[in-house]
Amino acid sequence: MSKHDTKNLSERGESDRTKGKMEYYNYVSRSRYVTRALSAEEATFPLAYALALHKDFATFERLLRAIYAPQNLYCLHVDRKAPTAFQRAVASLAACFPNVFVASQPERVVYAGISRLQADLRCLRDLVGSSVPWRYLLNACGQDFPLRTNLEVVRYLRSWQGHSLTPGDLPPAHAQARTRYVYQEHLGNATDAAAAWVVVRTPRRKAPPPRNLTVYFGSAYVALARPFVEFVLRDPRATELLSWSQDTYSPDEHFWVTLNRIPGVPGSMPNASWEGDLRAIKWKDMEKKHGGCHGRYVRDICIYGTGDLKWLYNSTCLFANKFELKTYPLTVECLELRLRERALSQSEIQVDPNWYF
Repeated sequence: MSKHDTKNLSERGESDRTKGKMEYYNYVSRSRYVTRALSAEEATFPLAYALALHKDFATFERLLRAIYAPQNLYCLHVDRKAPTAFQRAVASLAACFPNVFVASQPERVVYAGISRLQADLRCLRDLVGSSVPWRYLLNACGQDFPLRTNLEVVRYLRSWQGHSLTPGDLPPAHAQARTRYVYQEHLGNATDAAAAWVVVRTPRRKAPPPRNLTVYFGSAYVALARPFVEFVLRDPRATELLSWSQDTYSPDEHFWVTLNRIPGVPGSMPNASWEGDLRAIKWKDMEKKHGGCHGRYVRDICIYGTGDLKWLYNSTCLFANKFELKTYPLTVECLELRLRERALSQSEIQVDPNWYF
């Protein structure tokens, strides 16, 4: 190959890279992402997100735009069994931003299995290895949506003074079998790739938890202070609990809350209960409390319709679950518009007109 050919290839490669950067810039601008920290308070208190994804790219795209801030860091865990087109779309979107990336070691996620917890832990490892000095980590799924601006989330987390929020308590009667018996993954409906594997209970009893730990039951969605995250990834107590949890049911609903109740652990809250307004959910069996679902129920959780907007507006939680842009687009659009207008009204810097919808 001649020097002339090499030069042409080099120039063409540089041209392609420049074209790619322009395409990314155009996408970010066209999609009206906020590209500057809106206040000094937010700039000095960056957040990290671990987002678990497996379907519905359009809803996830709206979620990312709603929670995006350039000082934050975002790890996207894409289920290994998700469709190839979905995986490529997520990777392409992540490539538009220097602070958004796909998890380095994705899991094949089984509902209620250890792999769901491992998905979050994969992101935790990647996020801790970053140079971004994030202060708290929040986990979420692709069908969540924020109810608070980034500034409001920052102020809420700062108010906990370095404590991790893992809502939960001693397990109720219906949840006790989850950690008392051995559970195994089995092939379920082989015609449905998304639900092919299920976790089923066996007659075998589990050995007691390591180090005589008291096992708690709580939310799988948490807000973790960075020192607590480092404890989770490095301390033998956390490692042993993770190993013991491999064959339990839905271990993400006991892992975080159990570790956060250990006295002396960084950021722990040994005497906490269900403190922490992290997630608004309408459960089917709690209709008398929330007034019913105006969308539809999936696995006994409400997919919000427009009739649920007033309830969502009045919620004190940081996020809500679940949303489907394709089925109930106005629910997401109304929340997104309201949230963006509030975020820009709180801005301490000059607002770019392009940030308005």
